[in-house]
Amino acid sequence: MANSSLKPIAAASFAAVLLTAGAALMQTVSAADSSTWTQKVITPETALKAAQAAKAECARRGWQVTVAVTDPAGLPLVVLRDRYAGWHTLAAAEGKARTAASWRDATSAVAARVNKPDSAEQAIKNLPGVVMIGGGLPIDAAGQMVGAIGVSGAPGGDNDDVCAKAGIAAVEGELAF
Repeated sequence: MANSSLKPIAAASFAAVLLTAGAALMQTVSAADSSTWTQKVITPETALKAAQAAKAECARRGWQVTVAVTDPAGLPLVVLRDRYAGWHTLAAAEGKARTAASWRDATSAVAARVNKPDSAEQAIKNLPGVVMIGGGLPIDAAGQMVGAIGVSGAPGGDNDDVCAKAGIAAVEGELAF
């Protein structure tokens, strides 16, 4: 009889040990989570699809352009150049995408802020690789930037923006998570 009354006590003790161990494990996991972070990044395949759509939109309008799609750090994943796009469009497209990625904002919006006469940010336009004209946009998914796109070669930054937006629109469904 004494043996049967110990079974519930042993089971309860074992459950308490498991709960304590589980709580300690959760604290360890929580501490580890606060030391690192996870970021989603656009895949090269999706980047290519966005670049192709942006280039196609510009071609439809008769504009020879270069399109660059980068990861969130501004490093190129895909670069496409039309046959007659000028040599300068390569560096400009990459710079626009890198600038949009770095500031997590459209290059036209960054340029508007930076070019105000009393802006404290004026010095950034002199940084190597920064391109302060429309055509660079961050690519967001579920509130997180997963990449950026830069277009150069259309007549004016506003028109580069049109093509960049077409590139993003082509992949929005794939980026919903």
